[in-house]
Amino acid sequence: MRHILSILLENEAGALSRVVGLFSARAYNIDSLTVSTTEDPTLSRMTIVTHGSDEVIEQITKQLNKLIEVVKVIDLNESEHIEREMMLIKVRALGKDREEMKRMADIFRGRIIDVTEKTYTIELTGTSEKLGAFIEAVDRAVILETVRTGASGIGRGERVLKI
Repeated sequence: MRHILSILLENEAGALSRVVGLFSARAYNIDSLTVSTTEDPTLSRMTIVTHGSDEVIEQITKQLNKLIEVVKVIDLNESEHIEREMMLIKVRALGKDREEMKRMADIFRGRIIDVTEKTYTIELTGTSEKLGAFIEAVDRAVILETVRTGASGIGRGERVLKI
């Protein structure tokens, strides 16, 4: 099962490496990883998307909590949460296909952020499923390049990851 782990950790050199090393050493796969500083510059927030049974996720959480730099870990899947991912996709847009591609971007609430004579670069934000649906909806032959950020998530309502 897919899990989104949200980790609050000290903003120190090597902290990211130790978290990723933990996954690598135990052969746990990371589907995506995002990290950035929080409103407190001494702390960073890391979002890791991984797969595993409840027992595996519990083991990962226990191991993460043993790392000195890790302040707090929550599994966002344990309660309601919001997740988003951003994708930049460069597509071939020639002739009559230009209007069709613009229409597809509108349907998925994407924004065309760069235009050339032959291409569009479209920015899309949403769940991983939504971004995947866009890729499925367009002709794969027109896709020139995609870049995805990986998921970021936050608990709904009063639930916060803070010290």
